[in-house]
Amino acid sequence: MNREIELKLALLPRHVSQLRHHPLLKGLPSQRRRLLSIYFDTPKFELMQRGAAFRLRRAGQQWHQTLKAEAQSVGALTSRPEWEAPLTTGDRPDFSLLPDAATSLLAGVTLKHIAPLFTTEFQRTTWQIETPTGHAEVALDNGRIIAGELQQSLCEVEIELKSGTPDCLFDIATQLLRDVPLHLEPRSKAERGYLLSGAIGAKPLKSMHPDIHPHHNPSEVWHIFMHHALVHTVANVPGFVEHEPDIEYLHQLRVGLRRLRTGTLLAKSLGQTPPSWDRSLRELMHELNTARDWDVFLGESLPTLAAKLPQFPKQNPWDETALTALSRHANLVHRQAQARLLTSSFTQLVLDIGRALSAPPVPQAKQDVQAWASKILERRWLTLCSLCHNFSQLDPDQRHQARIAAKKMRYNVETFAALYEDKHTKSFLTALAALQDQLGRERDLRIGMQLLRSFPQQNRLFSFEFGRIYGALELEAAGFSSLSGDIWKHLAKSTLFWRSK
Repeated sequence: MNREIELKLALLPRHVSQLRHHPLLKGLPSQRRRLLSIYFDTPKFELMQRGAAFRLRRAGQQWHQTLKAEAQSVGALTSRPEWEAPLTTGDRPDFSLLPDAATSLLAGVTLKHIAPLFTTEFQRTTWQIETPTGHAEVALDNGRIIAGELQQSLCEVEIELKSGTPDCLFDIATQLLRDVPLHLEPRSKAERGYLLSGAIGAKPLKSMHPDIHPHHNPSEVWHIFMHHALVHTVANVPGFVEHEPDIEYLHQLRVGLRRLRTGTLLAKSLGQTPPSWDRSLRELMHELNTARDWDVFLGESLPTLAAKLPQFPKQNPWDETALTALSRHANLVHRQAQARLLTSSFTQLVLDIGRALSAPPVPQAKQDVQAWASKILERRWLTLCSLCHNFSQLDPDQRHQARIAAKKMRYNVETFAALYEDKHTKSFLTALAALQDQLGRERDLRIGMQLLRSFPQQNRLFSFEFGRIYGALELEAAGFSSLSGDIWKHLAKSTLFWRSK
């Protein structure tokens, strides 16, 4: 068994020449091969469901079969076990060549049902690079994925570690990125093939609670938390760039970014110096905010508000011309945000975070992880209480600050909840989420008002129509003040589970 450790990035076909002539590669001997890969699965896609990928690949006149297990990813870096064996022909797989460890992945699968599903055809150019931290192979793959009558272009760079440490991969990627606009592509060729064949549908990845336990030390908890946040962020990038109508991709991407920001704050509690990429992370979040604001305004706030207004049968309460102008502007903002995620600076940000997480957690003197978590939760709670004092007297900006504090509190509670076997944890989190949601809805309405005020195209029709919408938004937002106040009173009476230990 081999363990493949690689870093994969994508590029547009028009940038292939830039990569080939990059100073890092120029002058090095290269090898070019035409590769044909046939991916197999059962009609019920049982291999895919197990996170496995099985293929036959022809390079020249030689065939090999490869079984890959589920990958472990940290940003653009992936690690996965694989088993490879030569074949005399590419007519059919030979499962008898698989060792026991590989065969266990196929337990319960009827092997005779495994059949071709899709193929990849591409030219691979490889270079061998030696660095102070190791030896890696840089492979440029340029071709296509084919599933029936459907095709999709394939253009990516794989940097595979042959010896040394993962720092070698990050060093090479950073040097390439200085001259070539590489961008993220976290999906394997197999996953993209399954998507193209219709075996799976594209959907946003929602956040999952990190798997932490009382036996972990604080440094390990931080490492696990950041790993989950980075995977969550990166997994939603292709969907946001490729599936514009689905606003959930951007939402989930921003949730991942906010969790990464939460992680930088947790790092301070461990006595760590704020990471060099913290500022870039904050700037990126700020740049994506406007696109998300327009998504919420047009996709949630306006439709919800329109449903509450009296109107003639089958008549839209808003003028279609004004709505079209708003939608066009929102699409422009959206495309700008999509372009931002294809920039070298975003790719470098992910590489920097991935490099930090590729190293194992720093060993620490024994520290009570629950005591550490309780201290953080207590500090977050006192901040929230301070911001919610005299809640009924808070103005919109102050309630916005309370919403941010509630959100940060919620992220920390979700992170540390597994450390506490307390029946009050779930009820506290439910009450906290209710406060955040109500404050968030009010904030969304007021953001909509700001978008209307700042809309660049103004004329008499728009001014009249925007004035109607603005007034309706303002009236609706005003109703949230007393409601969120009642929710805060309920939360304030909750049992604080971290104090009961």
